[in-house]
Amino acid sequence: MKKSIIAFVTLALLSSCNKNETKSNLHITGNIKGLKKGTLYIQRIVDTTLVAIDTINIDGSSAFESDLDLKSPEMLYLFLDRGVSNSLDNNLSFFAEPGNINIETSLEGYLSGAKITGSKNNDLFEDYKKINSRFNDEKLTLIEQRFNALKSNNVQKIDSISAKQDSNIKRKYLFATNFAINNRNYEVSPYIALSEIYDINIKYLDTIRKSMSPKVAQSLYGKKLTKYVAEIKNQK
Repeated sequence: MKKSIIAFVTLALLSSCNKNETKSNLHITGNIKGLKKGTLYIQRIVDTTLVAIDTINIDGSSAFESDLDLKSPEMLYLFLDRGVSNSLDNNLSFFAEPGNINIETSLEGYLSGAKITGSKNNDLFEDYKKINSRFNDEKLTLIEQRFNALKSNNVQKIDSISAKQDSNIKRKYLFATNFAINNRNYEVSPYIALSEIYDINIKYLDTIRKSMSPKVAQSLYGKKLTKYVAEIKNQK
């Protein structure tokens, strides 16, 4: 009887260990060159608020790692508490997905010099941002030109710049829509729809929703997009 109890307890412990081993499906490794001391927080957005899901203390070694249980691919944030000031320059976003992800950056170029590997969704989102930045640059240029035209009261030029601004917005939204549709097999598709063009005509959002693969439709952002489109339709 005693042996049976010991065997049962051993089996239970082994079962518990196996559960703990399979709990995490995302392994994050990384290095922040130049960082000797500080705290890293891996965060996710919960109800529009950033919430820490892991805390990593850096003391001496600039390398770090984390194991997380990710139910669905989602945008996470690596916040660096430098102990001096908290700003947007301290929050590095990355599109996480189950598997192994590596983040290499430095203290000086925390955002600009970051290299993230291991996530196809993140690779796609980086591709999107590169092209989208052109529209943002043009937007800033046109704002400056319009300001100068208003100062000189040049009505003809103001009208011309306004037309260019409208065209830039349309091209930006059309690009985002096409990008989301062309990448319908990845969770970045509904994420772009929700974060970049949420105020576009509902027919375009619905087109993106309908184009999603079954797997993406059941993801975190896929479900959010479906719910968002339904809510807008119900308001009409």
